[in-house]
Amino acid sequence: MKNTETLQVTTPTERELVITRSFDAPRRLVWEAWTNPKHLPHWMLGPPGWTMPRCELDLRPGGTWHFGWHHADGKDMEMRGTYREVTPPERLVSTESWGGNWPETLNTLVLTEENGNTTVTLTILYPSMEARDAALKSGMKEGMSLSFVRLDEHLASMAA
Repeated sequence: MKNTETLQVTTPTERELVITRSFDAPRRLVWEAWTNPKHLPHWMLGPPGWTMPRCELDLRPGGTWHFGWHHADGKDMEMRGTYREVTPPERLVSTESWGGNWPETLNTLVLTEENGNTTVTLTILYPSMEARDAALKSGMKEGMSLSFVRLDEHLASMAA
């Protein structure tokens, strides 16, 4: 069954962005897709044309992660962070930094399961409202939405 639910983005406080989306898959599978470098490059890609040649993570409190993307037109981008809390298969807290002028954020991922469906709630805490609003204007929502459509498809292949 294809999940037709759309990405929900809210701004509950001046510095927070909360992204919510449900998936037709058990929580353990969503956790695996989100935390295993074998799965992330299949779905965490944003708009078409991107690949993820770098996907390194040390999934433990104090461990680091580093993702790098390459676009067919030659552009590269990367982000990295440090895990603060790892509670499989329900909660992941980490810092995130894109480098350059982008500020570091604190990201809290919570996975809840009901009747075999998993709801992803990602809360991103920015250092200021201006930083949060700049992220919203960057095309982030559209890129995440496309990635989550791919995640739906990848979860179906993982369950098969």
